[in-house]
Amino acid sequence: MGFVRYFCGMKDSTYPYPVLRQFAHDVFVKIGCSPDDATLAAEVLLNADLRGIDSHGLARLSGYVRLWEAKRVNSQPNVRLVHESPSTGVVDGDQGLGLVVGPKAMSVAIGKARTCGTGWVAVRNSNHFGIAGHHAMMALEHDMIGIAMTNASPLVAPTFSIERLLGTNPICVAIPAGEQPAFVADFATTTAANGKLEILQRKNKEAPLGWIQKKDGAASTNPHELKEGGALIPLGSDRDHGSHKGFCLGAWVDIFSAVLSGANYGPWVPPFVSFLAPPSDPVGLGIGHFFGAMRVDAFRPASEFKQHMDQWITRFRSAKTVQGQPAVIIPGDPEREAHAERMEKGIPLHESVAEDLKKLGQRFQLTF
Repeated sequence: MGFVRYFCGMKDSTYPYPVLRQFAHDVFVKIGCSPDDATLAAEVLLNADLRGIDSHGLARLSGYVRLWEAKRVNSQPNVRLVHESPSTGVVDGDQGLGLVVGPKAMSVAIGKARTCGTGWVAVRNSNHFGIAGHHAMMALEHDMIGIAMTNASPLVAPTFSIERLLGTNPICVAIPAGEQPAFVADFATTTAANGKLEILQRKNKEAPLGWIQKKDGAASTNPHELKEGGALIPLGSDRDHGSHKGFCLGAWVDIFSAVLSGANYGPWVPPFVSFLAPPSDPVGLGIGHFFGAMRVDAFRPASEFKQHMDQWITRFRSAKTVQGQPAVIIPGDPEREAHAERMEKGIPLHESVAEDLKKLGQRFQLTF
């Protein structure tokens, strides 16, 4: 089905979005999700593929099934607000899929912002929530600024360390504009996310220097290094290039997502990756997220703000560039362009991912 393209020298088959979304939905139903939760989870998961973030899309589907098999995911969670003030709250995800817990918690933040001007929700007892961008962008249609972050598998060594104590701990901020597309900055607090290493592994390519280190702290280009005791490196690559700043950002995400909510933090975060075992001495419940929604008109009229956001974006697009370099890219541009192209032409899947999905389909008696 679909057509074939060549991506970075590898042959990828391309599949229509509705077909892949339905397949993911059916898999989530097979593991016990309600039809509504399965639809939500499939949409969040496929949004990563649509936006060109292939490391967090369908390539992760079998990982969610693996967690369910290990009884680390509750496919029918009672997601509930367990503590709140008018503008803040703590949501317990009841060990549910983060793909389901995340949007529900973000909806709580948006509801509080609608009433109070801003809404802030910390989440505990959840699991991997896909791309942060999906959750932050939920605020855009309400003329709100959205913020989303989460802690993750402990694969990152703080600056000067060889211990894996933090996750890639992504942050996303989504800001509405008027005639211009929204500003959406979605990034890991490491030089590269673990998913990028997984892509390199599938393509049998080396990692750039500055992404990972060996278990003794020496630089490495081996994309399998994490399985041999190595660690990802905070944003900045090394101390001279600002890795201490990446460490600070990752620590901030960990504290807001978990210390604030009552989830596990630091090295106690239950891992998504299969080569790490969950800690035997948890300090909290599940993994943690943190969401924020800020009503623009709580600060100034939304139309006025969006007009100035348009001016901001237009001015930065017109910035003079280094000779031979492309125009300045506004955060969110590449993902938006990928979304438009993939909705029209289909989503490319690496042959190893497609094969994994076929096996998943056979297991659940579904046609891929």
